[in-house]
Amino acid sequence: MLKGLDPILTPELLMHLCAMGHGEWVAVVDANFTADFLAHGKPVVRLPGLSLARVSQAVLSVFPLATDVAQPAAYMHVCHSAPTHRTAAQQAVVNLVELEGLSATQVEAVERYAFYEKIKGASLIVQTGEGTAYGNALFCKGVILL
Repeated sequence: MLKGLDPILTPELLMHLCAMGHGEWVAVVDANFTADFLAHGKPVVRLPGLSLARVSQAVLSVFPLATDVAQPAAYMHVCHSAPTHRTAAQQAVVNLVELEGLSATQVEAVERYAFYEKIKGASLIVQTGEGTAYGNALFCKGVILL
């Protein structure tokens, strides 16, 4: 155990998050997501039994969001719904991004198949136990200034 770290951040997850450079994306996806199929050799870390919000909160506790990207966070938009519609899990992601000092407009709603394409550019996939549909998010890593 390490002091001050969220206890759900496993050594494997911390290693992958630490190895990522600025401008790289991490995907936090639901339990039904086809993570292995879309990983294309990239690491998949599984945190079963935990929600999208809980895992996103833990990741964002050590992961700075990019400030040089217009929308450093995204979620998979629900098909055939209004552009402003968000599930409770998606709204939780928006709320977490706002807690990081960014605005809700900096969280992009990405159409389902476009989201799958965007995942291909992610460096890491974290699969949660989120059971609601469309419980998927992306975060772009920023820079930590010392």
